[in-house]
Amino acid sequence: MTKLAIACMLSLALTLPAAAQQEPRADSGLSMKTWTPDNGNGSYTNPLFYDELADPDLIRVNEWFYLTGATMHAMPGLPLLRSRDLVNWEFLGYAAGELDLGPSYRLERGRNIYGQGIWAPSLRHHNGVFYIFANVNGRGTWMYSAINPKGPWTHWKMKRSLQNLSVLFDDDGKAYAVWGLQQLRIAQLTNDLSDIVPDTERELFTKADGMGGNAHFYKVNGKYYIVSANDAGGTMPAARADHVYGPYEVNPAISKEEGFGMAGGYRLKNRQYPFEVVPPNPASRAMTAMHQGGIVPTEAGEWWGFSMMDYNSAGRLLSLSPVTWQDGWPYFGLPGNPGHSPRTWVKPRTAQAQQSAAPFVRSDDFSEPALKPVWQWNHAPVEDKWSLSERPGFLRLRSMQAASFWEARNSLTQRAIGPVSVPTAALDASGLLENDVAGLGLLNLPYATLAVEKKNGKLALVLFDQARNQSTRIGITATRVWLRAECDFRTEKARFSYSFDGERFQSIGQEFTMIYQPVTSQGVRYALFNYNTGKQNGGAADFASFEVYQPYPHGLTRPIPYGQTIQLASFRGSAGLAARGEALVNAAPTPFTILDLGLGRAALQSGNSYVTIAADGSAALQPAQSGVTQAFQWIETPTGELALMSLLTNRFLRIDPRTGAVRADAPGPLPDGSDGARFIWSKK
Repeated sequence: MTKLAIACMLSLALTLPAAAQQEPRADSGLSMKTWTPDNGNGSYTNPLFYDELADPDLIRVNEWFYLTGATMHAMPGLPLLRSRDLVNWEFLGYAAGELDLGPSYRLERGRNIYGQGIWAPSLRHHNGVFYIFANVNGRGTWMYSAINPKGPWTHWKMKRSLQNLSVLFDDDGKAYAVWGLQQLRIAQLTNDLSDIVPDTERELFTKADGMGGNAHFYKVNGKYYIVSANDAGGTMPAARADHVYGPYEVNPAISKEEGFGMAGGYRLKNRQYPFEVVPPNPASRAMTAMHQGGIVPTEAGEWWGFSMMDYNSAGRLLSLSPVTWQDGWPYFGLPGNPGHSPRTWVKPRTAQAQQSAAPFVRSDDFSEPALKPVWQWNHAPVEDKWSLSERPGFLRLRSMQAASFWEARNSLTQRAIGPVSVPTAALDASGLLENDVAGLGLLNLPYATLAVEKKNGKLALVLFDQARNQSTRIGITATRVWLRAECDFRTEKARFSYSFDGERFQSIGQEFTMIYQPVTSQGVRYALFNYNTGKQNGGAADFASFEVYQPYPHGLTRPIPYGQTIQLASFRGSAGLAARGEALVNAAPTPFTILDLGLGRAALQSGNSYVTIAADGSAALQPAQSGVTQAFQWIETPTGELALMSLLTNRFLRIDPRTGAVRADAPGPLPDGSDGARFIWSKK
């Protein structure tokens, strides 16, 4: 039998042209590629966005899906996006404008709302109206409504503060809210949705019940479901009942994915200098699990799960999971492996196809009359201290007094994007005044900034590393300078550099460690800023452009080597996948040819035989007999290793580190490699 005939027999679906996996850098930042989860071959790879979208909520209205998430102290807030296929999204607008509710919202009097602001929105549609119920921490629960999701949106404050609520419009028209953190409560809402109906409030769960908070409330086939997040274990529990008030039965984990092989990253032990950084512990998997999400049906009758997942310093990113209903529970994952979601899988079936797209253009030459929607202000901006028109073709930030970058007003930010990104800002510093500090920052705690500073009438380039409380200073005479940060979110390391011509860059300072921390409750953000450490305000920092280069804008950093011969070495092992007659063993790796089965799937051929999986997960080399037994989903972990998921067992091929046995029975590749389910592949 020819290779072509075998590939045709094994193919499980129509093969689409494979998308290019790595793009060359363009001459202009405005044409640079950005992350898209659509692999161009009928499959997708999580995350849906490689930049933060925390506390997601997602609904379907007819043929469209709509999405929003928390925005904390960033303004404007509550982004609205829509999609036809749950994979490719377009940005519609923001529901919440600037929240100017006092000095802390404006970074005044030494106060701030870092990590506060807008949390955990509940997005709903009822009787032709879109609603977003959201907590404005310390200011109660606000409701936003619109007929058109593009806006305009109106809002008002509810009479009760219902922290982390989810709203359900029942079949009889009544509305209910579930809210709370470790202790969930329920009540019926009034017809105007501004309050709860008297005597309808009940306690549903205590902390001991294990339901957690950030609930999503649904009714499916006559049953009530509450999906929540358990912060203690990082899993996603669910509850169900026949009546809206219960009693509810609890399932402790409808999702328990350990993180696609990604370990928890660097963490802060304290929140002020001297900062103590705790290095990653690959054996700890609790906080990289998929959690805090919900479920949504398609018009075709499929169910899909959405949730956020901690991608360390990149923030909390949105993931999409196939849902398998088992024993009446909506498990995230596939049959045979409930609770564990594949990072790469087949796109949802929808009535209309949607082209691969990304919701935001990240680079900006500031030539348009408005900022691109990817930009958000750090706290409420001062409108007369920034401009796109004072000097056409430039973003002008005028300085205001601040002790540091952390307190600087009118810092313009956008979410950093992974897995690797390189932001570059072109700055004209000729308008700076004495004690002005302007440049490019990585907004985080600790943060890092590369800035031009004016002191005693002279300019200097200054890299400040807050973690070390250390400055690297270089005197300069040029007023035009390019500032760059090379950010690798796989290793959580960043390096800064500068240029005077935009082409030749010189490294400055030491490597900076990026950290996820609960103070901002956000991942790293790029920031453009200008502040004054003295008493003089009004100096002009003119930014000519901001470009974001991403070397890996697709779900694979390396293309699947279809038609090529490769070797598979064990990750953190001394050998690899080897063929010995009809047996697969742990030994010096032997060559395998990779056959294209479509949808990002592959078969592994050795001689005239193929890696074949039995129903019990055992693996051997056999001639082609049944397509599904020899088909694997080719999945790259967030840190770049290969994981091969058998389409028969929906579990991962592994070499048992203790026995050397080769099996496809791993639920998901573990971060520490102790299950033997991660490989390093190289061409033969």
